[in-house]
Amino acid sequence: MADRARTHTFRLWAPDAQQVEAEVDGVRHPLQPDPDRPGWWLAELPADPAGSDYGFRLDGGELLPDPRSARQPHGPDGPSRLVDHGAFRWSQEAAGWHGRALPGSVLYELHVGTFTPEGTFDAAAQRLDHLVELGVDLVELMPVCPFPGRPGWGYDGVSLWAVHEPYGGPDGLKRFVDAAHRRGLGVVLDVVHNHLGPAGNYLPRFGPYFTDRHHTPWGSAVNLDAPGSDEVRAYLIGSALAWLRDYRVDGLRLDAVHALADDRALHFLEELSGEVDRLAAATGRPLFLIAESDLNDPRTTAPREAGGLGLTAQWSDDFHHALHAVLTGESQGYYADFAGRPSGPPRAVASLPGGPLGVLAKVLTRGWLHDGTWSSFRRRTHGRPLDPHRTPGHRLLGYLQTHDQVGNRALGDRLSATVPTGLLAAGAALVLTSPFTPMLFMGEEWGAGTPWQYFTDHTDPQLAEAVRQGRRREFAEHGWKAEEIPDPQAPSTVTASTLDWSEPDRPPHRELLEWYRTLLRLRRAHPALTDPDLSRVEVSWDETERWLVVHRGPYRVAANLSDRPRTLPLGADRHAVLAAFGPSGEDGPSGDRDRLLLPAASVAVVHTTE
Repeated sequence: MADRARTHTFRLWAPDAQQVEAEVDGVRHPLQPDPDRPGWWLAELPADPAGSDYGFRLDGGELLPDPRSARQPHGPDGPSRLVDHGAFRWSQEAAGWHGRALPGSVLYELHVGTFTPEGTFDAAAQRLDHLVELGVDLVELMPVCPFPGRPGWGYDGVSLWAVHEPYGGPDGLKRFVDAAHRRGLGVVLDVVHNHLGPAGNYLPRFGPYFTDRHHTPWGSAVNLDAPGSDEVRAYLIGSALAWLRDYRVDGLRLDAVHALADDRALHFLEELSGEVDRLAAATGRPLFLIAESDLNDPRTTAPREAGGLGLTAQWSDDFHHALHAVLTGESQGYYADFAGRPSGPPRAVASLPGGPLGVLAKVLTRGWLHDGTWSSFRRRTHGRPLDPHRTPGHRLLGYLQTHDQVGNRALGDRLSATVPTGLLAAGAALVLTSPFTPMLFMGEEWGAGTPWQYFTDHTDPQLAEAVRQGRRREFAEHGWKAEEIPDPQAPSTVTASTLDWSEPDRPPHRELLEWYRTLLRLRRAHPALTDPDLSRVEVSWDETERWLVVHRGPYRVAANLSDRPRTLPLGADRHAVLAAFGPSGEDGPSGDRDRLLLPAASVAVVHTTE
C-alpha cells in the first residue's frame, strides 16, 4: 500500500474528455472517472504533497496547469505545484486572531507591486507599522492571482486559486496576513470572478466555464446559469472560501459584480454570501464580502431572508463622483450630473440637485445621487432609493480616491497633482467623518506626488501592442495626443507609479499625513463621527460662497471650499474647534457662538453645545 504521506489525490473536472492523465514530476498516470461525480476524474498518486510539480493532459494533448492550482511557480503557462497549507506555521499572535468586523472600520487599498520599490508581500509587510500609526483597521490588497509577466494591476489574473509568484507566492501572502494580524490589522483581498485575463486562461479547455448566453465587456460571460454552471459556481465559491480559510483573509472585495450575469433563481452572489456566513460561523471570525457595483441597488446588501443578496457592503462611486466634482470642478462624462450640469429631458433633469454641493449633500444623507433619477451619462433613469432605516451607511464604502478613479485617468494623476492641499484636507475630513465605511488609496494620506498609471507586462507581443494602441485610441477621443499617454508596457510606467517613501517626511506631505492621523484619532474618540444612521445626517451649504457644513450629532464638519475667507453658520449656541487644517501662515478658524470664520480652502471639525 502506498505511503499516504507521500501521495496525493488528484482530481479534475473535465466533462468532455475521453481520457485524462496527470503528469506528476514528469511521470504520466491515468486518472479514472469518479463514479460519484459525473464529469470528474481522480486518482491517488505518488507525490510530494508540499512540492511536486504536475499538470493534466486531456485526450493526450499538451500539459495544462490545474484549474485549482494553489501555486504556479513558473507563471500561469507552466506546470502547477502542490502546496500543503497545513505546513505553514502561523505566529502565536496571528493564530489567536479573532477577526475584525467591517462596520466602524477604515480600509486602506494598496497594490503590492507598487506599494514598495521591491513590489513583494514581504516588503509591503515592512510598511505595515505606517498603517498602524495612521490608524486604519483593514488593508485591502488588489488582486494577487497569477498573470503573465511581473508587473500588472492584477485584474487580468488567471489561476483563481493561486498567488502571483513574483509577489512571493502562497507563503508570501500568508506571511503578509500573519504580519498584519500581529499588528491588529485585518486583510481584505480583491478577487475577480467576472472575467479572466486575455492570456494564460486555460479554463475553456477543461469545460464550459464560459457561456455565450450572456456577453460582457470582456466577451463571453462566466457560466453561472447555463449547462455545467453548478460546477463553475462551485469552482468560484471554492476559490473564495480558500482565501478566507487557507490564507486567513478577513474579507473579500468582489470586482464588478454587475458583470456577473446570472438568471438563476438563486443568484450566485446570494449562494456565495451564504457559504461565507457558514464559514464565518465555523471559524468564529466575522468574515465579510464587499461588492463593487454600479447598480445603486440596496438589495445587494439587504439580508437574504429579506430578499437581498446578503453581501456586507458595496462601493459607492456616487460619493466619490460628488466629492471629486466639488473639489475639482470637473464635469465631463459621468461627472456632469455630479457637477450640477446634467443634460436630458427637462423634467428628468429637474429632479436632480441644482449644484455640486447640493449633490454632495444628497449623497451624504441618502446614500446615492442616482436613486431612480435621470443619469445623463447612461441616458436613462438609474438606481433605486435606499431606505436609511433599513440600510445603515456602513454598508456603503466612501472614498476620495481609488485605483480605478486614479489609474483610469489618461495620466494616472492623483488629486494632489491639481487640487490644493487645503481642499485635499477637506475631502479627507468629509470621507473620514461620513456615515459610510471610509477607504483610502495608498499614498493618499500624504498627498503622494507619484501618479498611479495603467501598466501591464504582457509577454505576447501582439497583445502588448494591442493594449498600447487601444489605450492611446481611447484617450485620443478625449483630445489627448498619443505620445502623452504613458506606455503600459514600459518599465518606466511602473517605476513612476511606485510610492516614494521619502515624501511623508517632507512638507507639505508631512502636514497632510498628520491631518489624516488626527482625523482617524477623532473617529475613535467621538463615536458620533462614525454613526452610520443616514437619517441623522444633516447638511447645510451655499453654492455661491462654496461652503458646506455636515451635522454629525453635536459635531460639525465645516469646509470652506472657496478661495477667500467665509463665515459658516453652525446652528448651535457655542462651539469648540477640535481640529482644523488650513493654509500655512494664516490665522486658523475663529468666531463665536453659532458662526465660524474659516480661511480659504480650509476645514475644521467642531464640537457644539446648545
